[in-house]
Amino acid sequence: MFTARNKGRIAMTATVVGAALALAGCASGDPLEPGTDPDAGGSSETIVIGSQAYYSNEIIAEIYAQALEEAGFEVERNFNIGQRDAYIPAIEAGEVDLFPEYTGNLLQFYVPDTTATAEDEVYEELQGALPEGLQVLDQSSATDQDSYNVTAEFAEANGLESIADLAGVEGLILGGNPELAERPYGPAGLEEVYGVTVEFQATGETTVESLLEGVVNIANVYSADPRIGENDLVTLDDPEGLFLASNVVPVASADLSQDAIDVVNEVSAALTAEGLVSLNVQSTVDQLSAAEIAEGWLEENGFLG
Repeated sequence: MFTARNKGRIAMTATVVGAALALAGCASGDPLEPGTDPDAGGSSETIVIGSQAYYSNEIIAEIYAQALEEAGFEVERNFNIGQRDAYIPAIEAGEVDLFPEYTGNLLQFYVPDTTATAEDEVYEELQGALPEGLQVLDQSSATDQDSYNVTAEFAEANGLESIADLAGVEGLILGGNPELAERPYGPAGLEEVYGVTVEFQATGETTVESLLEGVVNIANVYSADPRIGENDLVTLDDPEGLFLASNVVPVASADLSQDAIDVVNEVSAALTAEGLVSLNVQSTVDQLSAAEIAEGWLEENGFLG
């Protein structure tokens, strides 16, 4: 765990190495390499951290940002960029250095016809699917993946436990973000994998409300969304693996320093599925800001001195 003692060790190591470089530079008459600071925990160049336009993703990005700042790095926040089609080009162009992602959905972005579904299989294939210049760091045990949900009343009335049980049910209307219409696990995937035919409505941020109001009768909701439990929604099982395992994983520039990577990997090791739901509750129920939530989590997990 990245404790205050570990922070001190990193800072001490950086200071000793920096002092040695400074002395060597003085002896040779050569200046230090541009962009290095002998008194900082890493490069003085700013790490740009991005996030989706999704409160849970912003919280994770803010955790990365505060942990890196605590370790001595300069950080710039570029949050709420949008969805994958909008922010991936920014990452590939080098405009963003670090971004919290989800293994399964990111893999399907690059390899739409992937057959990997299990956690380790998805992560392994993802590592080889990224374009040159990008890397994924350690994946977390925390997951926040797509899932199909119905109300408890609708599930009971139609005998629903899994997505497969939807086959033959008439008048199905699926709600979700607009991009769901083209995703491999969207309407076409439902029909191909489960023989389920649905009408699609782009309900966006009002998806859960649309489900509760009966505008749609199936909702695509992220699995860590606390509203699933709050509203007694039934998450349908996915026995055929329509949805890939989607663990939280940082995607980063290949140039990100090893010191920064170490900090972010320790964050990922401490983040759990239950912990992520708790973070989301603090946002949706307690109405705390991402910065407040991140600071509390970092203190609780020993990252802040």
